[in-house]
Amino acid sequence: MAVPAASMGPSALGQSGPGSMAPWCSVTSGPTRYVLGMQELFRGHSKTREFPAHSAKVHSVAWSCDGRRLASGSFDKTASVFLLEKDRLVKENNYRGHGDSVDQLCWHPSNPDLFVTASGDKTIRIWDVRTTKCIATVNTKGENINICWSPDGQTIAVGNKDDVVTFIDAKTHRSKAEEQFKFEVNEISWNNDNNMFFLTNGNGCINILSYPELKPVQSINAHPSNCICIKFDPMGKYFATGSADALVSLWDVDELVCVRCFSRLDWPVRTLSFSHDGKMLASASEDHFIDIAEVETGDKLWEVQCESPTFTVAWHPKRPLLAFACDDKDGKYDSSREAGTVKLFGLPNDS
Repeated sequence: MAVPAASMGPSALGQSGPGSMAPWCSVTSGPTRYVLGMQELFRGHSKTREFPAHSAKVHSVAWSCDGRRLASGSFDKTASVFLLEKDRLVKENNYRGHGDSVDQLCWHPSNPDLFVTASGDKTIRIWDVRTTKCIATVNTKGENINICWSPDGQTIAVGNKDDVVTFIDAKTHRSKAEEQFKFEVNEISWNNDNNMFFLTNGNGCINILSYPELKPVQSINAHPSNCICIKFDPMGKYFATGSADALVSLWDVDELVCVRCFSRLDWPVRTLSFSHDGKMLASASEDHFIDIAEVETGDKLWEVQCESPTFTVAWHPKRPLLAFACDDKDGKYDSSREAGTVKLFGLPNDS
């Protein structure tokens, strides 16, 4: 049986899309120059700021495709949306309606106004930030913990605790297909071409289905223990998986072979995110830091210090700015201050 992010680690869908090449990327003629250039950038932009978001811990953060908004989903049964203004997040709205924890959310891949939330209340809800209303509530059979939106925007896939994945038409809000799996389904994702569907499972495997036929294509023995999260890079070259063995493995999308492993974390890897240019990979766990690696070499580029385990990370779709949320414990003096914050790393030190 699958378990939600907070208790185990299916991660957030930190969606990122190919943005325009930013000026700081012009230093990239080789891997070492890229690492040095980004380290130089982060030395001046190493600040992390916290923004109050919820009354309980945050399970999922995700950026809209244009990078103007960040959404968060929480154990407090709500979603919040922030506007990114210069170097801070300004809370725009809180979205209520779910009767249980919001375990994962994601945005429409090309419409920056729509996002969808998966909840333990056996529904998913689609929200429109222009009207701040729920435009659809879709009833499902189980307690939902994983959700993703197809790259073509036409389908939403949602996975529940009973290892059932339901495919929902994003326009009619009706179920198109439903698959019951005989293994623990963790995170789910389409590939960038929208013609294959990937699942990570409790046996350490990556299961690949053809889409829309949903016929098994391949099962890859990726890790010796539970394979928790999966993320595709915006360039379509690689995907990465994180496992309970504390390893992140990087896979060639075309060859389906493991290119390299990242082994700096000591705890099960809960969440992954590729940067907008596909050159950095953030991974996090119960370790009190987020590892930022250069994808092509595996070299450590930076580490972001945290005071508690991290549930979710998401790179901004156009900038080297990382949103994340941790298992914030109540503060020593003010019990309401610490819980339910969203954090941003990569801000100017003088901001």
